[in-house]
Amino acid sequence: MKNYLKFPLYAAAFALMSVGMASCSDDETPGTNLRDQREAALKLVVADYVDRTVISTYRQLADASIELHTACVAMYEDGVGNVTQAQVEAAGEAWKKAREYWERSEAWLYGPAGDYNVDPHIDSWPLDQGQLDDLLANSSEMAKMDADGVYISSKDYGLLGFHALEYMLFAIEGTGMTQTSVPHATDYTAEELSYIAGVAGDLRNHCIFLEAAWAGEDNIRSTKQDILAQVRSVADFAQNNNSIKSVLTDLANGLCYGDEMKNPSEAGGSDIVNYLSAVQFLVTDGIQNIANEVGNVKIGNPTGMGTGDDFEYDPNYIESPYSLNSINDFKGNIISIENAYMGLQSSKDYNSGETAILPVDHSLSAYVATLDPDLDSRVKAAITKAYEAIGEMREPFVVTCAQGGEYSGVNRAAITACNELNDIFDEVLRLIESQR
Repeated sequence: MKNYLKFPLYAAAFALMSVGMASCSDDETPGTNLRDQREAALKLVVADYVDRTVISTYRQLADASIELHTACVAMYEDGVGNVTQAQVEAAGEAWKKAREYWERSEAWLYGPAGDYNVDPHIDSWPLDQGQLDDLLANSSEMAKMDADGVYISSKDYGLLGFHALEYMLFAIEGTGMTQTSVPHATDYTAEELSYIAGVAGDLRNHCIFLEAAWAGEDNIRSTKQDILAQVRSVADFAQNNNSIKSVLTDLANGLCYGDEMKNPSEAGGSDIVNYLSAVQFLVTDGIQNIANEVGNVKIGNPTGMGTGDDFEYDPNYIESPYSLNSINDFKGNIISIENAYMGLQSSKDYNSGETAILPVDHSLSAYVATLDPDLDSRVKAAITKAYEAIGEMREPFVVTCAQGGEYSGVNRAAITACNELNDIFDEVLRLIESQR
C-alpha cells in the first residue's frame, strides 16, 4: 500500500512494543514503562477516533451529498418552467443536512481534506457572483456542463461547493434585522439548472472522496464505488483539476488514510511515527486549527475582532449568508471538536436521534481523565462555553457582525471562548507529552 500519510504499516514496530511491554520489570526505567502505557492507551484512542468519529461522520456526509445531488438533478431533469416550490424546498433541506455533517467534520481538516484541496474546493466563500454571471452567459462553457459535476470541478473555488448551491437554493427577504431566508423562486433558466446539477455532482464526488480516502475505496458502499467509477470514466473533462486526478489515482492505488493513521511506524520518515504524534496531529492540526478558525476568522474577520496571522478584517466574509446558517455552522464546528475529544455525545440535544455516528469506547477525554480529571473537566467546560457563547450570537450575521453594534459584546465573547478552547488544548498536549 502506498503511504499517503507518509508512514507505513506497523507490524514490526508493534511487535517490538508488545514484547517490551510484556517483559517490563521493576528494574526498567519508569519513563520507558510510562511511554509504553501511553502508546497502548493512545492506540485505542486513535482507533476509535478514526473508525467511529471521522469515518462515520464522512460516511453520513457522503450519503447526505448524494441525497442533495439527487434532489438537484430532479430539478434539472424536469426543466425550465416545471420546477416546483416543493422541489426547491426539498433540495434546500438536503443542503442543510449535508452542511451539518460537513461542519461537524471540520475538526479534522488535515489529511485528505487538505492534501487534495477538498476543503477549499467545497467550502470557499464568498461566492464570486461576477464569475457566475459570466459562466451562465457563456454558451460554449455551459454546453460542456455535466450533471456528474466533472467539468465544473475545474472552475475556480468561488463558483463551487456548498455556497454556490446555497446561493441557487435560498433567497433573502427583508432588510436589516428583519431578513429571513426563504426557498429560491422556481424561475430558473436552463443554464442555472444545469449549473445547479453540476455543482451538486461535484460536491457529491468530493464528499465521497473524503469517505473513501479515510476508509479505503473497497470499504465504501457499492453505489459510491460506482459513482467514483463514473467520475473516472469522464475525468479527462477536468483537465485543470489535478486534485481530482490525484485522489482518483491514489484511491485506485490503495489509499486508506484511516489505516495508516491507526498504524504509524518510525520507519516511514513521517512526522507521525507513533500514537503520541498521531494525537498531537489530531489536536494541533485538527481541534486547535478549527477553534482558531471559528474564533479569529469565521467570526473575527467580519467583526474585525480576530487576532493572529489568519485574521483579516473583511465585513463581507460571511459564511452561509443566503441560508442564514452562519451561526449554526459555527456551532457545528464546536460539536466537531467535542466529537474529536469525547466521541459522539448521544445525550446532547443536538445529537438527538443520531444513530449512524457511534459513541466511542476509548476517547481522548477518557484518557486525559485518567491522568488529570480536573483538566478533563475544564476541557469539557471550555467546549460547552464556546458552544453556548456562539449560541448567544444572532442572525443575520451580515448585520450583527457590525463593529460597535449591539452585538459586539456577544461576538467578542464568542471569539474569546474559542481562543480559550484553543489554549486549553495546549495543556492537554503538555499532559500527554509528560507521560515519558
